[in-house]
Amino acid sequence: MAMKISDDCTACGLCLPECPTDSIEEGDIYIIDPNTCNECEDQDDGSACVEVCPVDCIDKA
Repeated sequence: MAMKISDDCTACGLCLPECPTDSIEEGDIYIIDPNTCNECEDQDDGSACVEVCPVDCIDKA
């Protein structure tokens, strides 16, 4: 499974450098590539993008 960014995204860019698999791409809103996102399963703190998102627009797909 992968994370997904909703239409509430403000494209602030905070999540982009946090992604250890480089699965987040820029656009009008940011998108997460479901083929490479592993929900940070190998990270102790869980999904890094969720932790830094100021508008809570990232959730499990």
